Amino acid sequence: MTQGRDEVFDNAELAPGDEHAEGGVGARVLGYLTGLGLAILLTATSFFVAGTDLVWEPSIPVALVVLAIAQMGVHLVFFLHITTGPDNTNNVLALAFGILIVILVMGGSLWIMANLNHNMMPMDQLMQMQR
Repeated sequence: MTQGRDEVFDNAELAPGDEHAEGGVGARVLGYLTGLGLAILLTATSFFVAGTDLVWEPSIPVALVVLAIAQMGVHLVFFLHITTGPDNTNNVLALAFGILIVILVMGGSLWIMANLNHNMMPMDQLMQMQR
């Protein structure tokens, strides 16, 4: 009887997405179905926010960004099984490095485009040069 109770407590201490390590097929399928349900809910909410007049219009981009970040979190945890467990330290470090690279590339691209836009000749002068 004690062994069954210990297994229940061990499973309760697992992070979402870590069911694959300890549980059987049923626990893994339940984890994937939970992730699928959350992903569908977040996607439907994004479409609702973008297509309704019930949400304050200037807040729509912020709401969509928040829902997109939540969607990425669901995919990372439930489908890619990247959690904060001790055996996933390398995965978390690789993810953090990947995010750093993406931020650097996006920031550099935005900086270059802003400088090009600032230093570019006005369109009317450019059109006069082509004549």
